Amino acid sequence: MSIALSVNLNKIALIRNSREGNYPDLIEHARACVSHGANGITVHPRPDQRHVRPGDVLQLAELLKPLPEIEFNVEGNPFAAQRGDYPGLTSLAEAALPDQCTLVPDTDHQLTSDHGFDLTQTADKLLPVIEKLKSLKIRVSLFMDPIPEQIELAKQLGADRIELYTGPYAAAWNDDPDTLENLYQQHRRAALLASELGLGVNAGHDLNLDNLPRFSTIPGLKEVSIGHALIVDAITLGLAETVKAYKAILEVAATTRDGR
Repeated sequence: MSIALSVNLNKIALIRNSREGNYPDLIEHARACVSHGANGITVHPRPDQRHVRPGDVLQLAELLKPLPEIEFNVEGNPFAAQRGDYPGLTSLAEAALPDQCTLVPDTDHQLTSDHGFDLTQTADKLLPVIEKLKSLKIRVSLFMDPIPEQIELAKQLGADRIELYTGPYAAAWNDDPDTLENLYQQHRRAALLASELGLGVNAGHDLNLDNLPRFSTIPGLKEVSIGHALIVDAITLGLAETVKAYKAILEVAATTRDGR
């Protein structure tokens, strides 16, 4: 089973927003990523519009609509209120109709997403959101820590997939090997449980060319969403070579994992 690479374009939008105008062009970079082998495009619009804006989401939806083999993944906090021309995640998803919507419990005060849902606290609020998105035929993924009890609740809520939050794993990459191994095994057990429950497994956050080869051996992994590191690598390697490098890692992992 292949592992899909979805390129997160938030950092391209962040650079664009630092000046007037439309440079760099987010849509052109999405088109380039696809032409170089990316399997999907991810964006994470936030109410403060620090990077990707609602208009970008709609333009990307139009770009990718004629390309059924390329998945469009829109991430965000389903509880963030409408603000200015940010309509709220559910309304934006209804307008764009992405292939997948990844629900994330982030706020404006966070520099980036840094934890998964605690479904013991948010299940009742999430349920109608999940039902609405699924009624639109949008796959629903929940951003989760590798905690078995939480993953079981994700299944009960009707999620289609989970996205394992890999920040702690990435942060431990150059730390004590035992700490890293423990974190890897936590994610491995979580992925196995999710697969047993019938949940698809995605992963993302701070994965890079160094730590991805090990993590991509996680059983049942279907997709990784990578943005920050990939865009940084593209400064040195160029976008085409960077996308190819990440794809090569995933192809090796899928072949090895599947015993081919």
